[in-house]
Amino acid sequence: MGMELICEIRDAEEGGCYARALDRGILTEAETRDELRANILEATSLHFADDAGCPSLVHLHYVQDELTPVEAP
Repeated sequence: MGMELICEIRDAEEGGCYARALDRGILTEAETRDELRANILEATSLHFADDAGCPSLVHLHYVQDELTPVEAP
């Protein structure tokens, strides 16, 4: 099995979502997760167009931040 590319996906403050590869210069955004998935695959293909080390898997890691207030005891 070849290399695995890990992408962190987060919601964008202005709406939509974005993804960035953790160890490569790949960054893309979209309005929906389905569009983002397609954009990630396209960006990966373009990034590795001249490289024999193109990953065989793209791992999508969805990150969601949540702030929860803590009440004083």
